[in-house]
Amino acid sequence: MRIKSVLTESEIPKQWYNLAADLPSPLQPPLGPDGNPITPDMLAPVFPMNLIEQEVSQERWIDIPEEILNILYKWRPTPLHRAKALEDYLDTPARIYYKNESVSPPGSHKPNTAVPQAWYNKQFGIEKLTTETGAGQWGSALAFACAIIGLECKVYMVRISFDQKPFRKTMMQTWGATCAASPSDTTNAGRAILEKMPDTPGSLGIAISEAIEEAVTDTSGKTRYSLGSVLNHVLLHQTIIGLEAKKQLEKAGENKVDVVIACCGGGSNFAGLAFPFINDKIHGEKIDIIPVEPTSCPTMTRAPFVYDHGDTAKMTPLLPMYSLGHDFIPPPIHAGGLRYHGMAPLVSQTIVEGLSTPRAIHQLECYEAAITFARTEGIICAPETSHAIAATIQEAKKAKEEGKEKVILFNMSGHGLLDLSGYENFLSGKLQDYPLPEEEMEKSLKGIEGLPKPKVLKTGKW
Repeated sequence: MRIKSVLTESEIPKQWYNLAADLPSPLQPPLGPDGNPITPDMLAPVFPMNLIEQEVSQERWIDIPEEILNILYKWRPTPLHRAKALEDYLDTPARIYYKNESVSPPGSHKPNTAVPQAWYNKQFGIEKLTTETGAGQWGSALAFACAIIGLECKVYMVRISFDQKPFRKTMMQTWGATCAASPSDTTNAGRAILEKMPDTPGSLGIAISEAIEEAVTDTSGKTRYSLGSVLNHVLLHQTIIGLEAKKQLEKAGENKVDVVIACCGGGSNFAGLAFPFINDKIHGEKIDIIPVEPTSCPTMTRAPFVYDHGDTAKMTPLLPMYSLGHDFIPPPIHAGGLRYHGMAPLVSQTIVEGLSTPRAIHQLECYEAAITFARTEGIICAPETSHAIAATIQEAKKAKEEGKEKVILFNMSGHGLLDLSGYENFLSGKLQDYPLPEEEMEKSLKGIEGLPKPKVLKTGKW
């Protein structure tokens, strides 16, 4: 039996896959404050034009520059594992596979886009990148990429994660980046929030506002903003995960995948694994594709499909997405990377179309799944990844109940070796479930009243 399926460097995908080219219903455009579609030039103060071109591209395949591949070779291709010990523990007829993205230097899938973004910015003449980070995985990845490529890096880290995960800050500093707790007192956006809510745990929306503000107010023009999820070009870079996985499943002797699962906060690791398989589903394959989120931040499972800002200070364009409202302040659960108020427009459209079926899972069930995974497969996963593992266990038990052999694939998006405080709290009985109260969701949604409404575009095929 093959436990690991590996590829050689020569087999690494040489192109990224762009789902926008194959969507059955087109993605609706980002809008400016006047309600009209934005132009690429309007994004120029925030992103370099070479990345803006990828953001708006309708090309199905986009070449990966050789210089980027040479950096990705440091850890890619990543292995595909057969979770045989977990299968045996669950006594399931399902065959479970996971793509191990925890082997990258920062320990997650995030450098798959951090490296290209840093490289394209450097090519454009940019000298400094600003960004936000929730749990710290993205901030660590961008710090790593900037160190390798030679850029200055400033990271605004959501305050609750800044306090919960101090060693993430140390990682960023080791790679030469500056890390500040958000909201901070160094930006107008941060000061405004602190004045209203001095004890706020922070949010990704606030941190994005601060990072964008620093980028666009640099009079030298040498600073740009970098985003770790949500936008089309970010999801594009991550598809190397699913493209590798398809080759590896063939090597493992699998001709078909029945279920594809990944956790979903802004959408990057889910899109990275799932988009190549969604393409198969569009062209007739029968695959259940499941993005998983926490019940405390139920963006996909309870929030409306709306036009909303990606940040609290409303500095970003209006995006067509599932959103809890840009004013949403999430509860301080340990899965910091899944605490974003919105969902990537491309992922949102797959949900509208019926190509993916989201699921929300309680925090305690996720940690129980993570413990089971650690005691069978041996890897201590990130709290975010535990959501994918919990859904995988649900699907494996379902296969047993149905008496069906199934192939289940999930994304092991990162390790949890810097998230042990969450495990400690779980093991000592200090954690509890926190389904988002309806009144809190209604309160945060008031901030989007009066904004334009997207059309619900779907073919009805799925």
